[in-house]
Amino acid sequence: MSTARRMGLIAGWGNFPLEVARALKRQGYAVYCLGIRDHADPALAEICDDFRLAGIARLGSHIRYFRRNRVHMATMAGKIFKAKMLFRRGGWIRHLPDWRCCRAFYPHFLTGSTDRKDDTLLTTLVNTYAEDGIIFAPATDFAPELLVKCGSLTGRKPTKAQMKDIQFGWKLAKDLGRVDVGQTVAVKGRAAIAVEAVEGTDECIRRAGTLCPQGGFTVVKVAKPQQDMRFDVPTIGLGTVSTLVEAGGRVLAVEAAKTIIVDERQVRAFAQRHRLVLVAVTQSEVACQDRAA
Repeated sequence: MSTARRMGLIAGWGNFPLEVARALKRQGYAVYCLGIRDHADPALAEICDDFRLAGIARLGSHIRYFRRNRVHMATMAGKIFKAKMLFRRGGWIRHLPDWRCCRAFYPHFLTGSTDRKDDTLLTTLVNTYAEDGIIFAPATDFAPELLVKCGSLTGRKPTKAQMKDIQFGWKLAKDLGRVDVGQTVAVKGRAAIAVEAVEGTDECIRRAGTLCPQGGFTVVKVAKPQQDMRFDVPTIGLGTVSTLVEAGGRVLAVEAAKTIIVDERQVRAFAQRHRLVLVAVTQSEVACQDRAA
């Protein structure tokens, strides 16, 4: 098989990697998948041509695996639980990083001369692969249907008050993304309740529910202004809307064409059943609504 039809996949947690693997197979790729240990779904082995579980810090081993299988292009999909990886006792060392990993991330974890923001770490990662001729492409290039389209996903439109909260939350979330802190905020009455940092979207929503027990709040999730579509693309799924219902939220607004929605049919059905407002909006739409107000 030509190397042009071989694709590497680094798989984290969730259904997103499964969807990407299926899309690649439909397009005729031979898929060589590295599943991150304690994250990746073993069901990937049934879809991919080859599947190996790998420790997250075994970077040299990852690169050798792809080179051995003549993979020159790869993509990544799925969540990595950064808080568990970095901030538990023992931190990065407990993952037994190999020499290639230590060399690449030396400035981040040993000397502290470089920060540990998501974009910084992931750019270092893809640049290290590139040194060995392995280039990363956005997963959405192969599964563009997963990018949510503009409009209401449940048939329910935001009220005027909810739209004002969406506008307020949008600006706040974009500012957070600009400094690579997080992509999600929870607001009510144009007051910030919770903002996402290293804990992730679901924990941010749960914290909003604790801080706003009366419920009825709005969650806004957007792409960073400098979003690199190769990694850390905002993603929602059934778990997101389930957490929103449990926490007492009523509205979820995401950025159209830049947010991945996994299991869209199930998400829509669940949101409709629980009378949620689930809407995908654009920057221009938010700006237009803002001027009209």
